[in-house]
Amino acid sequence: MLIIGIDIAKRCHEACILDTSGKMKGKPFSFPNSHTGADTLLSQIQKHNPDSLPIEFGMEATGHYWLALYSRLIQDGFTVHVINPIQSDSLRNLYIRKTKTDMVDSFLIAEVIRFGRFSQTSLAAPDIIALRQLCRYRFCLVDQISDVKRKVISLLDQVFPEYETLFSDVFGISSRTMLADFSTPEEFLAVDTEKLAAILARTSRGRLGLNQAHRTQDAARQSFGVKLGREALVFELRQLVAQISFLEEQLAALGDQISQYYDRFSCTLHTVPGIGKILAAAILSEIGDATRFSAPEKLVAFAGIDPSIRQSGQFVGNQSHMSKRGSAYLRRAVWLASSVATLHNPVMKTFYQKKRNEGKAHRTAVGAVCRKLLYTVFALLKSGQPYDPNLAR
Repeated sequence: MLIIGIDIAKRCHEACILDTSGKMKGKPFSFPNSHTGADTLLSQIQKHNPDSLPIEFGMEATGHYWLALYSRLIQDGFTVHVINPIQSDSLRNLYIRKTKTDMVDSFLIAEVIRFGRFSQTSLAAPDIIALRQLCRYRFCLVDQISDVKRKVISLLDQVFPEYETLFSDVFGISSRTMLADFSTPEEFLAVDTEKLAAILARTSRGRLGLNQAHRTQDAARQSFGVKLGREALVFELRQLVAQISFLEEQLAALGDQISQYYDRFSCTLHTVPGIGKILAAAILSEIGDATRFSAPEKLVAFAGIDPSIRQSGQFVGNQSHMSKRGSAYLRRAVWLASSVATLHNPVMKTFYQKKRNEGKAHRTAVGAVCRKLLYTVFALLKSGQPYDPNLAR
C-alpha cells in the first residue's frame, strides 16, 4: 500500500508518497489547487506505483481549502483520511532534531496515517454543510447590522444629539422613516408639523402623532450639534440608514432560506422554549451528526462551554471559566438560546434563578443554563423526540 500525505494550502498543495515501511517514494512535490493539479498528483503517484498497490490519502482539515481536492479524490474512488492538525503537530515534536528540509508537513501527515493512530474529522452531510454556511452567514449579517447601527448612533450624537431621547427605539420603523427623510434639526423644523404628525401616525399605526411631532421639533430648535463638516456627516448618516434597511431585507430573506433547509431534517430542537427555528438550525448545523458524541459532556466540551480550571503543582484555582476551546458558532447560538430560555422556558428559568440565589453572577448563571440546555439538545438529537419539560428537570 502507498500512503500519500498532502499538506493543504490555498493555491498550491504539497504531497509526499510513503510505503508501509515509511520509505519515501521520490521527493515531495507541489501541485496547484485545480483540476490540472489533481491530475498532476494522480500521474505522479502512478509513476511510483507500477504494481498498482492500494492507495490511501491523508490531509488536514485546513479551513475550506481541502474540500475541493477531497471531493475530487472521493469521486475517483480513493480512500481519504481527513485528520485534525493537532494530531500531526504532536508527531512533529518527535522530529524536532531534523532539519527543515528533511521534515515537511506532507511527510508528517503521511506518517500519521501510516501509524494508524488518528481520529478522522467527520465530513457532514451536504445539507448540513449548506445549512451551516447559511447560519454562519446570518451571524455575519447580524454583526454587520450591529456595526452599522453603532455608527449611526455616533453620527446622530454629532448631528442631532437630542434625537436618541425622542424614540424608545432609534431603529424602529417610525424613527427610521424619519431619519431617511429628515436627518438634521433644520430639516425637521422645515417640514410642516401636521405633515410630520401624519408620517408618525402612519408608521406607528396610530401610536404616535401630533404630540410626538411637537416634541421632535422642540428638540430640533434646542439642538446643540456639530456644525463643522455637517454635510459630510449627514451624507454618511443617510447612507448608513439606507444600508440598515438593505441588510435587514437580506436578513429576512436569509431567514426564510434557513427555515427551508431546516425543515428538511426531522429535528425537534425548535420545540424547546427559547430555541426558534433559526437558532435550532444554527445549533444543528454546527453539531451535525450527534452520534459522534458518546456523552453530553463531550458535546459541552465541543461547544467550549465546559469549565476550565487553573492548576499548577499543588495550587488549584477556586474560580472556573468557560474553556472557549470549541466551536465559537455553536457557543454563540447556545448562549443566545439560553439567554432567551432564562426568560421563557420555565425549567431553565427556575434553574437560572437557583444559580442566582446561590450567589452566581448573571453570566455565570447563564453559562450554567448553557450546559444544561446542551444536555437537552443532546437528548433530543439522539432520540428525535419533541421537547418534554418533565424530562428536562
